[in-house]
Amino acid sequence: MALAGLLAGTLYSFGGLIIDALVSFGLITSEETPGLSYGTVLAFGAIIGMPIIFAVFGFLAGIVEAVLYNIFARWFGGLKIDFDYKD
Repeated sequence: MALAGLLAGTLYSFGGLIIDALVSFGLITSEETPGLSYGTVLAFGAIIGMPIIFAVFGFLAGIVEAVLYNIFARWFGGLKIDFDYKD
């Protein structure tokens, strides 16, 4: 999940940079952004923050999934896999 967060943070940061630059150069107009500003610089914090947030939520989701699996495995008998190793 941290890798997904890194990808999302990178897209968010550079996407915002492109939009802010286009607004600053007057190529597009936007009510939402004044153009290049300190907010553009702060958006690059997403490259660090989003992987951390995604990793934490991925870890918590893994814990919930493991607990649910263990509960359902008791009810339904679990999963049994036999591996035959032949030398």
